[in-house]
Amino acid sequence: MKAIRRFTVRPVLPEPLRPLSDLARNLRWSWHAETRDLFQSVDPERWAAAKGDPVRLLGGVRPARLAELAADRRFLRRLTAVVDDLGDYLTGDRWYQQQGDGLPAAVAYFSPEFGITAALPQYSGGLGILAGDHLKAASDLGVPLIGVGLLYRHGYFRQSLSRDGWQQEHYPVLDPHELPVTQLEEADGTPARVSLALPGGRALHARIWLAQVGRVPLLMLDSDVEENDLGERGVTDRLYGGGSEHRLLQEMLLGIGGVRAVRTYCRLTGHPAPEVFHTNEGHAGFLGLERIAELCARDLDFDAALEAVRGGTVFTTHTPVPAGIDRFDRELVARHFGPDAELPRIDVQRILALGMETYPGGEPNLFNMAVMGLRLAQRANGVSLLHGQVSREMFAGLWPGFDAEEVPITSVTNGVHAPTWVAPEVLRLGARQIGSQRAEDALTVGGSERWDSVADIADQDIWELRRTLREQLVFEVRDRLRASWRQRGAGDAELGWIDGVLDPDVLTIGFARRVPSYKRLTLMLRDRDRLMELLLHPERPVQIVVAGKAHPADDGGKRLVQELVRFADDPRVRHRIVFLPDYGMAMAQKLYPGCDVWLNNPLRPLEACGTSGMKAALNGCLNLSVLDGWWDEWFQPDFGWAVPTADGAGTDPDHRDDIEAAALYDLLERRVTPRFYERGRAGLPDRWIEMVRRTLGRLGPKVLAGRMVREYVDRLYAPAARSHRAMTPDTARELAAWKARVRAAWPGVSVDHVETTATTATAELGTAVGLRVRVGLGELEPDDVEVQAVSGRVDAEDRITEATAVPLKPAGAPDLEGRRLYEGPLSLDRTGPYGYTVRILPAHRLLTSAAELGLVTVPSQDMAEGAGVLLR
Repeated sequence: MKAIRRFTVRPVLPEPLRPLSDLARNLRWSWHAETRDLFQSVDPERWAAAKGDPVRLLGGVRPARLAELAADRRFLRRLTAVVDDLGDYLTGDRWYQQQGDGLPAAVAYFSPEFGITAALPQYSGGLGILAGDHLKAASDLGVPLIGVGLLYRHGYFRQSLSRDGWQQEHYPVLDPHELPVTQLEEADGTPARVSLALPGGRALHARIWLAQVGRVPLLMLDSDVEENDLGERGVTDRLYGGGSEHRLLQEMLLGIGGVRAVRTYCRLTGHPAPEVFHTNEGHAGFLGLERIAELCARDLDFDAALEAVRGGTVFTTHTPVPAGIDRFDRELVARHFGPDAELPRIDVQRILALGMETYPGGEPNLFNMAVMGLRLAQRANGVSLLHGQVSREMFAGLWPGFDAEEVPITSVTNGVHAPTWVAPEVLRLGARQIGSQRAEDALTVGGSERWDSVADIADQDIWELRRTLREQLVFEVRDRLRASWRQRGAGDAELGWIDGVLDPDVLTIGFARRVPSYKRLTLMLRDRDRLMELLLHPERPVQIVVAGKAHPADDGGKRLVQELVRFADDPRVRHRIVFLPDYGMAMAQKLYPGCDVWLNNPLRPLEACGTSGMKAALNGCLNLSVLDGWWDEWFQPDFGWAVPTADGAGTDPDHRDDIEAAALYDLLERRVTPRFYERGRAGLPDRWIEMVRRTLGRLGPKVLAGRMVREYVDRLYAPAARSHRAMTPDTARELAAWKARVRAAWPGVSVDHVETTATTATAELGTAVGLRVRVGLGELEPDDVEVQAVSGRVDAEDRITEATAVPLKPAGAPDLEGRRLYEGPLSLDRTGPYGYTVRILPAHRLLTSAAELGLVTVPSQDMAEGAGVLLR
């Protein structure tokens, strides 16, 4: 029989055990081994059944066992020690508190998904896992972050397979009362609420749930409340579901409602108000509009409020392709703003102008969330060095007249939260080597270029560790594979073969990620006979563990999954290659440590960063990857192997896949497997172990989320806080008025004449020539602009590369026609073909980049052709 109503019955803990509830509600347990060990000791069988979720564990422990523990002095001493440790962690000074003055009092970090723990399934893939690791690392460092997201009642889908290998989706209902979250309440005990106005006089209400991630509060908005109509209740039903309007409402709730939730939280708790707002991808971009509306309510006009908001905003883009960005029809956006809907005091046209693709190649009727994010942020970044370059090229249309390398988008390469992803056995080995506290500091704070102590670990210890982790993965795979086949309709009698799946002494390759086409799940299947030879080699076999989810609406991705599953079902190879459905954090935490090689073969440069290989590396797994994302930045032969790519623009996609698959097979046959199976004098694979050692010692410190968050603090958060403080209402009005004046006058700015003291087309290295430039500034003054000489090597088409810009100085008063003279030396600091040009840029003390306004004036084409290349 089916229940007509559901309740959550909470356990009543004996008084001595009450602190267990506090420990369960702070998600630090998800990365703190001592806390997890304590919960496991409460009831090992129920801990396993609860899949490591202490809230579920405590909800199922027998009262007799609780009474027994309440009288167990040894257990109570352990409980006290863990509680005291958490207290010290939450209140003590950490890295951030030791950095001196000037850092932001608080930072609000907005993301559509957060992967904190499998017990709080609010993530779909890399973006959410990265956001979760960002919060955890900020907590470890003491950064005063406030996370902001949505609480999805169905989370992301659970994946299973049909008998013929087709992906099937399931959306289990999540009850917030059974999750490690608490409801934010007003002082009178009523639930705290935020509301958004909808067209037609309707409203969207949401309550605020709080997940405590160590020191960091994570606020999650939930629209499933009685005050809403049925349609509005479903706004937060599932992650990345629904049509355009559904997604727009989710993103309005995240951005606008999220700012209101932050204000509510700070009011109720006394938490410092954020000085910096960090938008993790374009989904939360509307947060800038809400902050503009706040300032307009305090008598700032829109333009001044925009400048004030931009100063304290950081925008991170995570996609290298336009298709990965949310874009909405302008009429849909217009309907949800203005007098009859949300933000009624702001002109709808001003809102639309922030997101419209008003640049060459853009779609003029589409509202682009990433474009709005960039226009509302003074600082922006990609998530790897290569992705920063790709982003500058992709968004260059927003800064017309500037070369892509001058587009003001920097990069901070992603990192991963080591305590979450490093296997306990690896942590114990590190603690044995250098002590528990030093090992914890190395993995959380980071800061060292190398972990030299890894060099002192004996080869035997490293190899035994790797085999232990591989063996654990074998048992994990068999359990999951058996469960998957039962879901596919198989009976126990036909599953005896699973006991022979994988071998703890065989080279193990892992491949697990989302399944969009560019990640090429099935590249390994291009030559199936050759793959079979690798899997079944009599002396140097390999085994492969594959996992991944296709988006529910992506039938192409589902076909790739089915193709891989059908190959893995072949009785000839099914003991050597497996596909595990329902890839998530719990599986990943077993998969990364247990693999010897982590495979990644995306179409370059479509992997923005890719962090799964980082997690594998921290466990001593070697990377075998296309040079894309983070691997392009940090690859060295010491750490693994680079798959050659066929990047030519004219290469046929099928031919490209054939070339790169062949290169992958060659690497595995000739370099990877021989090194793994080659044995030295002591019977150990000495050269393989040395690669593991170098991966841990040299790559390990680079891939940490602690390193990433410290870079965000130093390079983005601290400068944004300074800009925020400098942007007083009067300053914001001044900057807005100056920008308006400069934009209006810019058509009158011109480069009228350029001459040089050089008399020949050759010169010696180290000499200097003089430049004299006559410019027209129209209605602007010299203080409004900077006149620059830009020089460097030139290519065959006279385009300047590796450019250096040097400001020229004004000389004397304007001539009778109002033109001004600028002069300066041009140093010839490079040999070979060399060229220069001049340009005029807006200049103001509050600009963070000369390209900020997207205005530049250069010599006319006729003048450029007359000047030619200076030196050859």
